[in-house]
Amino acid sequence: MNSTLPSRRRSAGFTLVELLVVLAILGLLAGLVGPRVLGQLGGAKTKTTAVQIKDLEQAAELFKLDVGRFPSQGEGLEALVTKPAAAPGWNGPYLKKGGLPKDPWGNAYHYEVPGKRGDIDIYSLGADNAPGGDGENADVGNWD
Repeated sequence: MNSTLPSRRRSAGFTLVELLVVLAILGLLAGLVGPRVLGQLGGAKTKTTAVQIKDLEQAAELFKLDVGRFPSQGEGLEALVTKPAAAPGWNGPYLKKGGLPKDPWGNAYHYEVPGKRGDIDIYSLGADNAPGGDGENADVGNWD
């Protein structure tokens, strides 16, 4: 009966070499895939900014339909959420989800009326919050 049992049992688990090989493979994968994923994250913030700006522009158009004008420079985009004193016919709030959003980098959206590129300009200055720039630092506005 002893001849059917293995003479030595192999211990359960992984050897140090096996663990090092797996860690090396995971490190290579992270090195190859990580930069691509992080590159897409920046593009997603810019796309989110463009979508939010379109929503703000549509809300301003609804404000104009009800009040007869766009919010003034002094009223700003806050007029889309809170009724200004001089806005008869205001039927807001014109933005859903409880208030005026900030851009994905945590900065307030800029608003100009009359705009330099249209009736109104709504824009974000990007990640650096400074005019101009490239990539994630580029300005994004309703003129795009």
